[in-house]
Amino acid sequence: MIKREISQLLLKEIEFLPDTLVTVTRVETTEDLLDVNVFISVFPEFQLKETIDFLKRKTGFLQQKMNKLLRMKPLPRLRFLTEKETRNAGRIEEILAQLKKEEK
Repeated sequence: MIKREISQLLLKEIEFLPDTLVTVTRVETTEDLLDVNVFISVFPEFQLKETIDFLKRKTGFLQQKMNKLLRMKPLPRLRFLTEKETRNAGRIEEILAQLKKEEK
């Protein structure tokens, strides 16, 4: 539920740089539901740091929107983090493609 809501907010409420694709890959909550880690991937990858910094600056705004949507007590705090698993998978794909070329 949290992943769906934050994804919709990012799509509708946040204007990212042109030609930048931001995807919420997963959401993890702490057991006490006080913190929510939102993992994102960004394409093109060179926009990643700038996008994470931008989202951190917009956290207060997004937090207010999420609080209205979720109606939870206690209200979880949002943290935006880089999805490293997606980056690792992309790197593995690059290596495999390079090995295939070298075999031919």
